[in-house]
Amino acid sequence: MPTLFAALIADESGFIVSAELVLVATIAVLGMVVGLSEIALNVNNELEDVGSAFGSLNQTYCVKGIKGCAGYSSGTEFRDNIDNCDNTCDVQSFDGRGEYSE
Repeated sequence: MPTLFAALIADESGFIVSAELVLVATIAVLGMVVGLSEIALNVNNELEDVGSAFGSLNQTYCVKGIKGCAGYSSGTEFRDNIDNCDNTCDVQSFDGRGEYSE
């Protein structure tokens, strides 16, 4: 039993593998964090583009009235007023220093 215990203490072949594994895992996690933050920024930009596209749709329509022998229809009309956030680039992203990122 003492020889087995001494052999286990002297055995360091797994130490290098676990140290390399920790290093590789750390680099992978840091790369994933940077990649996911870029993905989040780009998803927000694309969603802002979609929102701006919906806001820029002209919703005005007009149906003229009809008048005939025995009846009539007065027609209908709708006007699209400007919304508060109809402009493009309403959502702006900032970097870590509080400056605009273009």
